Amino acid sequence: MAKGTSIPDSSFEYWLNKTVEWGQTTTFESQQDVCLHLPKLQEFLKQIYGAIQHMNTTPALKLFPLIGQLLGRLCWNPFVVAHDESQQNLLQCLWCLYSAEPENAVELKANDWIWSLLQSLIGVDHGERSFLQSLHYPEEEYHSKLLKNIVSSLVKEFQGYQCDRSSLFLRLPSEQRRNVSILCLPIVTLPEVVPLVEALLTCHDNGSVETLNAEFLESISNSLLQKKIFLSESTVMNLWLRYLPSLEQAIFHLTETLISHPCASLLEVEAIITDSLLPKASACHPSLFRVLDNFFRAILLETDGHPKIITIIQAFTRCFVQALLQMQTQMPLKLYFPCNHQSLVMALMAHPSDVSSAAWSQHLISIVQLLKRIVQDKEVTRSSANLFENWYLLVQFGDWVNVALQQLMKADNISEMLLWLLMFYHKPYMDNQQENHLLEDVKSVYHRIKVLSNKTTLNLEDVRIALVTGNLSTEQSHLKDLINHLLVSFLLFSASGRRIAKESVQLFTLAGAATDGVSELLAGIAHRLKNKGCGGSKDDKVQITIELLQQQLLETQSKIMQPNDILHRTINYIQ
Repeated sequence: MAKGTSIPDSSFEYWLNKTVEWGQTTTFESQQDVCLHLPKLQEFLKQIYGAIQHMNTTPALKLFPLIGQLLGRLCWNPFVVAHDESQQNLLQCLWCLYSAEPENAVELKANDWIWSLLQSLIGVDHGERSFLQSLHYPEEEYHSKLLKNIVSSLVKEFQGYQCDRSSLFLRLPSEQRRNVSILCLPIVTLPEVVPLVEALLTCHDNGSVETLNAEFLESISNSLLQKKIFLSESTVMNLWLRYLPSLEQAIFHLTETLISHPCASLLEVEAIITDSLLPKASACHPSLFRVLDNFFRAILLETDGHPKIITIIQAFTRCFVQALLQMQTQMPLKLYFPCNHQSLVMALMAHPSDVSSAAWSQHLISIVQLLKRIVQDKEVTRSSANLFENWYLLVQFGDWVNVALQQLMKADNISEMLLWLLMFYHKPYMDNQQENHLLEDVKSVYHRIKVLSNKTTLNLEDVRIALVTGNLSTEQSHLKDLINHLLVSFLLFSASGRRIAKESVQLFTLAGAATDGVSELLAGIAHRLKNKGCGGSKDDKVQITIELLQQQLLETQSKIMQPNDILHRTINYIQ
């Protein structure tokens, strides 16, 4: 009898002799004998499993020197492995003998041996092919059924351990999950293996150290991105939660897709973002949102605030908020925006389409009052971190910025509060003196544009003179962008501006060579107006003007940063 166990050596000898006697069960008598002995064989395999489940490979082989021969012969017996429970018992014993980190030559050899056995289980050699043909059983169906049985056995075992939290089973599942994850590497993309992959990824770990093999997690991540494998939403989220590189790859893949393949509209952009599952995952798990948020912040800085990246961030934020509102259990906003005042977050989160247009002006004033109080708070000080956090929040919810542009053009009197909002959006880092000086310049340009908007007859030269007068047009690029935004507002939301929209595209170059920011702004306004769903004649005229300007820009546009440049900077950041 093996020391420390209740399994006599004679039992190993008996079953080993039986397997030799059965051979490949090619005769009716041997097949019948296997069937008669299967119940007792299952009990014996369970005994072996119970004895070795907490052992390392080397001691187990020393304790039971005949175990390799016995298991090997059983794995090559079609009648044994075709029986679900016998197959499960065999696999359990093999998992126990597999070493995730072999420590000697014996364990290395045992691993190779187990690999060959598994390959024999899911493969069909010439002898088995002849045997299957004699049974009139399709080879492909046999292969698929066998693999499904193996997967089903393992999934049931893992689920059983999940239900048993006693200390007896705490150590084994971690080791077993790691072993199985390694053995799954060559077959992770097979549809039959999906239930096992999902079971592994959704198993709970009892410690802070990841138990699944890193190469396995990387393989699953790559297969998902390449659409070689399809997993449930909860499983994908579990993968991202337990393997950060997978989440980073998904974010980069999404960003690369949106940059490399220009979309026809923001509606298409949002559809791609939603299909990525990232907004929903971010809403369900604030920790994932923080990772995504930090990625977007870094890419925004890496690309010098390129309008294309801003558009992606704003589209993602809209999808995220929609997913957040659909959740049955709402989490505190502080978990998602820990560095921002919650009253400001809530004010910006209210989408313009959800607020009556009659209340837009008052809502914008509330936003500006909150924002100014926060960034000008003497107790907090105008620190770079404070300014950036609140500027970035405004960027995320940029729909309210283009609403401010619309309100400015429709207002009867100059609204310094809305002009300040535009200034902060384009140039957040200003001291009081710079801010006062810039405000006067912006008011001057805005006043001249407003005068033009009230004229019944207007030509292009009038607009040109209005834009180049003053010091503002000679400033840096962000101020040129501000002028462009004011000009867009004039062309879209005033009757006189719409009349000269086609000829006005060349005016954008007066405020800088780059017009990509104008294109992104036009797309954002068009998307907002469509979502508003008013269907009024004024909105229809604006939409027609937007389409006209977009077409003209496509013909004359000269971008300072092409999509490949943005992607190159993004890749540099990742590396």
